Amino acid sequence: MDITRFIVSRRNKALLVGNYGLYRKQLSRRLLVVRKKLNYSSKGCKYNPKTPIVAEDIGNNHEFIHLLLLAAERAWALAMHIKSTHAADVGPQAVTGSTKRHIISRFQKASNYATQLVTLLQDQEKCRASTQSILEARAYQQSLRGSIAFEKGSWKRCLQSYSETRLLYTALAQTHGSGARQDDLFKDLLSTTVDPSLRYAAYQLKLPRTLSIETIVARYVPRENNTFVTQALKPNPDLLQESGAAARKSTTRSAHIPKTINWRSRTVNLEDASTAQALACLSAAEANLASFLAVHQNTDRRAKAAAYDGVLLPSQDAVDATKTAIDELTVEGISQDDPRMQSLQITRTAVNYNLVEWRVGRNRVLCGGQDGAVFEDEIVKKPKKLRADGKSRDVQEESSSRKLNRLKERVVLYESTLQSLESIKELPGVLADQTFMNELEVKKAYFSSLRCLAIARSHMLHGNKRNSLALLSRALDLSLVASSPSSLSKPGSEGLPKLEVTPAQAKSLKDLLERSVLQYRALVELEDLSSAASQNGQSFKPPPMIERLDEYPPEGVDLTNLVTYPPKLQPIPVKPIFLDVAWNYIDYPGRPKKGDTTTTRGNIEETASKPEPRKEAKKSWFGFGR
Repeated sequence: MDITRFIVSRRNKALLVGNYGLYRKQLSRRLLVVRKKLNYSSKGCKYNPKTPIVAEDIGNNHEFIHLLLLAAERAWALAMHIKSTHAADVGPQAVTGSTKRHIISRFQKASNYATQLVTLLQDQEKCRASTQSILEARAYQQSLRGSIAFEKGSWKRCLQSYSETRLLYTALAQTHGSGARQDDLFKDLLSTTVDPSLRYAAYQLKLPRTLSIETIVARYVPRENNTFVTQALKPNPDLLQESGAAARKSTTRSAHIPKTINWRSRTVNLEDASTAQALACLSAAEANLASFLAVHQNTDRRAKAAAYDGVLLPSQDAVDATKTAIDELTVEGISQDDPRMQSLQITRTAVNYNLVEWRVGRNRVLCGGQDGAVFEDEIVKKPKKLRADGKSRDVQEESSSRKLNRLKERVVLYESTLQSLESIKELPGVLADQTFMNELEVKKAYFSSLRCLAIARSHMLHGNKRNSLALLSRALDLSLVASSPSSLSKPGSEGLPKLEVTPAQAKSLKDLLERSVLQYRALVELEDLSSAASQNGQSFKPPPMIERLDEYPPEGVDLTNLVTYPPKLQPIPVKPIFLDVAWNYIDYPGRPKKGDTTTTRGNIEETASKPEPRKEAKKSWFGFGR
């Protein structure tokens, strides 16, 4: 009776190729097959009550468990399909009251089927069910009840239901997870469904973000008169105590609570205890992040970016605590000139700027090396499977569509960074600090230059050289602004990637853009020459390539016009000019020597005395001469 695997496998297979609507149709067809197989169909009696399933039926055939699970999943799939269709609706077009009630009713129907299954499995003697099956059915039932409370906005009941679900699945993973696949099954279910719901419900109840999931489960799991929790804790009684120890450890780690905070050249006292505690947790999280990045330097960029979440949560807690303290003083009627209010306003600016720094640092890590200035092909793993002839398969290059998707992700990250920089201007006292505003403009120019570079590369992939040149020129202008040495960090400042831009980074970007602009300026010029040559070349055909070897073909080599074929008779120079000049000074055979006049005169007279031979007259056909 592997209930969890039966549910998760069907969900994954259906959602891999379709949506919740397709999943519901598949469940309906499968439900019909199971009913016919168990002879449980009510043909011709649609509105008559069906025969209830009893424990003996499950003991004789475990297919009755699948019958209840399929019915529950079909109702759940319909509720999720309605939610997904209205997910993009906002404002007046959001989920209305009737649609909300329909969603809750489908969740309630699914929960009723799951409750019926849990009730039947508790009679272990008749249905011959194991403890694991009972705990899996209970966890499934509580997850559905948590969905109902989530839709109704009952956040405490939602936390209680999902806390029991997480406790049961964690106990099953530790006790009955016999293999890696079974363990991964429970972990994926917790990370994709249960943990996000717990986090959101805790946020609605205004619980501190520094509380771990284990601490929340230990606080809100129902233990009174709950036999399922007792059974889950029998193999591992310290399952809930470990979370308490972790909470005490985190409290001990944050024992050194700061009393002051620095912002630019000012130091103020921390007026709120919650803010001070959140800043202490933030300091511990920063130390953990620094140690993680120092050890895992060759880790994937996504794993490094995920490590920033441990810093962003306490940083956001500090922002929320400061805002709450300011609101409380405002409600009490404290004026803005009060020293406590002034200290809180400076603290608010400092903690918000710190939060923006960590967000920008996370985005820079996700962009890759040199903040995304260098765009390299992703390493494609060589396929292990051999071809039919036994040879290894060739590694395929990264496709253009995949490169474009990566560039789109970078553009989104750069835009998020620029929006974060704009939000800094709304903080108290920022606009009055002109030096700080100049620093922000320099950093904004740096990230805007990177954004233009990423968009230019997308035009390169499409072959639009002229658009790429315009964007690269704009990026170069912005990089010149970002290279201002007066507003950048010191060359020796090193640390975790945050908002600081060093002169080496700005210079590297400027040099890269200068080379790219020169390259694409030449490509655009060649393209213009090629187009002009093609327009002028329509009236005459140029000489063959062999006669123009001293010229560069801007339009490319015409392979059909290399030589003249078939060759034609053409005059070519055969004698150098010095042979003509030396004609009178060379004794050629048969030529009389200079000054020998007798031989020449005698030859002339002998030639003149010889009679010429008589030529025979031609005759015509009829004997008459012409």
